[in-house]
Amino acid sequence: MDLSWSDEDRRFRDEVRAFLDAELMPELRHVGKTLTSVYAERDVSLAWQAILLRKGWVAPAWPKEYGGCAWSVTERYIFASELAKAHAPPLSPMGLGMCGPVLIGHGTAEQKAHFLPRMLKGEDFWCQGYSEPGSGSDLASLQMSAVEDGDDFICTGHKLWTTHAAVANWIFCLVRTSKEAIPQRGITFLLIDMRTPGVEVQPIISLSGEHIQNHVFFTDVRVPKANVVGRVGEGWSVAKYLMQFERGGGVQAPGLTVRLRKIAAMIEAETAARPDLADEAAALRRQTADAAIQIEALEATELKLLSRLSAGDAPGAESSLQKTVGTELSQRLTEIALAAAGLFAQVYQPHTVSPGGPVPGYRPPNDAAGIGPDYSWTVAAKYLNDRAGSIYAGSNEIQRNIMAKAILGL
Repeated sequence: MDLSWSDEDRRFRDEVRAFLDAELMPELRHVGKTLTSVYAERDVSLAWQAILLRKGWVAPAWPKEYGGCAWSVTERYIFASELAKAHAPPLSPMGLGMCGPVLIGHGTAEQKAHFLPRMLKGEDFWCQGYSEPGSGSDLASLQMSAVEDGDDFICTGHKLWTTHAAVANWIFCLVRTSKEAIPQRGITFLLIDMRTPGVEVQPIISLSGEHIQNHVFFTDVRVPKANVVGRVGEGWSVAKYLMQFERGGGVQAPGLTVRLRKIAAMIEAETAARPDLADEAAALRRQTADAAIQIEALEATELKLLSRLSAGDAPGAESSLQKTVGTELSQRLTEIALAAAGLFAQVYQPHTVSPGGPVPGYRPPNDAAGIGPDYSWTVAAKYLNDRAGSIYAGSNEIQRNIMAKAILGL
């Protein structure tokens, strides 16, 4: 794999930079710089998506026939790198990055024609209905039932940790359409309109005070059989295909690099203000150097994985490697930042940053100015949010089991 930039690559990079300079509004850049969660709020995400839509750059990995860019590995890497450097807010991946690729790979012609254009335009905002009480990492034990009734399924069950369910109008779910001796069998991949009678959403407040995750209860929810993706009872294969996109196939290294540089600047600023912290700063510099090496190794893995995707292959077990290393590196960066911020990290002031959702019950002070240097404002909330990184999309313990089996043959 040739990693050197061609003249065409550099021209594309310059085009992306010019576009971001012209179209990425200061208020959107501010959200990207001060974001404390994995996702931006719905309205921010859709505002940025509308700008990308006008340019035709909403879905870099989708085929052109479905409204995507069909970019090369290099172009996608350059685009992701420049987005990170410019502090662009992230788009919600639930539709564009997960359900969309699944529909392209497994959906009917009617499903593609209806849902894909609406995903691109942001007319449908998606959430993911996988985890249940008692069925998280052991997803095959899920119990949400879907009972056939003519041309419909009647769905009853409880999903939880559902990101942005309170603001989504569609959810893709794994449901149990039959009970089999092997639990992976009898699971069906189903698209459900959140506005259907019997769907109820209740908030889950995170450690950082944000309302991002939710409970979703389904009570006798009627869903057309036409909303099944793939075959009835074979949703586990569809789910594995989707989880490879959720766990891998993206680009994390450029964003981690930007964060690491910000943390390095924090350390130098703190050292300049407090010369007595020289020993602590030296220890933190060693940690940032170690993190930089690991990020470079992750970048090489990501480029290899993207190369496979560009050849038409689905992500393999390497996606588990990417998910594990990426989330643990991200957590490590939050720990270094927490140490660098010192006492300023203890101040709770979500009004100074951009949470991924509302912060119920919080009243900002009359004086909107933040306490301490601005680089410390996001540190604690980002640390708390990132604790979930090694759990969501399949816990990292599960990812290591997958790697041991698929790569090492254990």
